[in-house]
Amino acid sequence: MPLSHPFDAVIFDMDGTLLDTEAVFRAIVFDVCGELGFEMTDPIHNSLVGSSHESTARLLVAAYGEDFPYPRFDEMCRVHMHRRMKDAPIPLKPGAAELIAALKTHGVPMAVATSSRRAHAEAHLDAVGIYLSFDTIVTRDDVQNPKPHPEPYLTAAERLRALPRHCVAFEDSHAGVRAAHAAGMRTIMVPDLVHPTEDIAALCHLVIETLEHAHASFASTPRSATRLQSHLQVKTKG
Repeated sequence: MPLSHPFDAVIFDMDGTLLDTEAVFRAIVFDVCGELGFEMTDPIHNSLVGSSHESTARLLVAAYGEDFPYPRFDEMCRVHMHRRMKDAPIPLKPGAAELIAALKTHGVPMAVATSSRRAHAEAHLDAVGIYLSFDTIVTRDDVQNPKPHPEPYLTAAERLRALPRHCVAFEDSHAGVRAAHAAGMRTIMVPDLVHPTEDIAALCHLVIETLEHAHASFASTPRSATRLQSHLQVKTKG
């Protein structure tokens, strides 16, 4: 199914959409909670997918009580992840490299809008060789309001000099879908660990199995006639 309207830019979520991090995070979260004496469950974990650090802290305290040591939990998760990255970088999701290359070939501006901190995002994107493919990267450090608030996506669109309604957003989480839709973007969900509910699916232009299925959607879709040219003059990672 092709996109029904022209587009000017593409904005990707990172964890679970571009990078196969969510399965790794899941294992780490279960291990760390066990080490701290708390039992992680699938429903609690699923509520964390796509959330910011602040939201994760609130959800874990709500689940386990005020005594849950979130700062210690966060520190231990970072240590586990650093150990994991020493062995090998987190791999790209199927179709991600090919889609990025195709969009780059056609001169489509691209951004990342992630709830992760900048150091984390830059390290992971650089490790798999796609950091320089993006015109800008919006992280938790760049916004006051993380997803599901639309600010990350609106910030990315502004930096790309693109109108939100002429942007396509790729997301894997419910919070991300809500953020992109609230920003006025055509949202394509690529479910990873969490599948769409009826309410979430209704916010999406498309729900596809993998990024490999995105090529057909873009192949017959023209660029917007109102495309703003100024993005060609500004290229920033900030």
